[in-house]
Amino acid sequence: MQGDPTVAVVAATKEAERFGKAPSGWRRVWFETIFESETRAGRNFDLLLLAIIVASVLVVILDSVDTYAARYGRALNALEWTFTALFTVEYLARLASVQRPLRYAVSFFGIVDLMSVLPTYLAIFFPELHALIDIRLLRLLRVFRILKLTEYINEIGVLGDALRASRRKILVFICTVLTIDVLMGTLMYVIEGPENGFSNIPVSIYWAITTMTTVGFGDIAPKTGFGRAIASFMMLLGWGILAVPTGIVTAEMTHRRFGARPGERVCARCGTGAADGSANFCVECGAPLTAAAGAAR
Repeated sequence: MQGDPTVAVVAATKEAERFGKAPSGWRRVWFETIFESETRAGRNFDLLLLAIIVASVLVVILDSVDTYAARYGRALNALEWTFTALFTVEYLARLASVQRPLRYAVSFFGIVDLMSVLPTYLAIFFPELHALIDIRLLRLLRVFRILKLTEYINEIGVLGDALRASRRKILVFICTVLTIDVLMGTLMYVIEGPENGFSNIPVSIYWAITTMTTVGFGDIAPKTGFGRAIASFMMLLGWGILAVPTGIVTAEMTHRRFGARPGERVCARCGTGAADGSANFCVECGAPLTAAAGAAR
């Protein structure tokens, strides 16, 4: 999957401004290779790093399974130390290639980079921690490596914008579903009662939520015919309800992908086009509408 080159250039420019890009020399070459992906070296570095991240997370997952740990413990441990060494070199290279290393070190991905290697070294210098807490809990922190994957998914910004623009609709949807769950839970408490497991209204609401979301743990189940009829209705209703937020976000992403039509006025806050040619305010958030899309271009 290849991202939008324009997005990649903008991201690279922001990183250069924030962390400092050397004007020349080996630090500039390293920066372009490690932080940017417009060159062949940068793309190859990103692909290699992606493969190493996925492999390292797979090793952590396999090491958590007792059968694999008992049979391949030495091999997994050797692979873990290999990945730790590679990520340590990468972290130091990132610090060395920027002009403001401290700013990168305290950034989100700088902290993630540190957290991806720190637990392995802590296990060496503080073995007595095993007496206080299982050392596997420290090793779980290495799953932070998977967060580094988000550096290479440019589309996450599109999804974030779509979620922010849809937040009002999604909030109304969640409130509506919660209201239904409260009403149905209360009704089931009245119908079934404590003798059938519906000991109080909060427990009944919990049952309604698990039923509506089609999870249905089975720890509480209606026993009367009327209660089972209500449960069946809620299960069928849950199938339809689950599709609503998906449709909201998908519609917003489609709108943002193709943009406003030429000549259509758009909202400067959420990007929604004017539904009515005479409208002066956005129908979604109430903000003033900007000039026509064609004129803006």
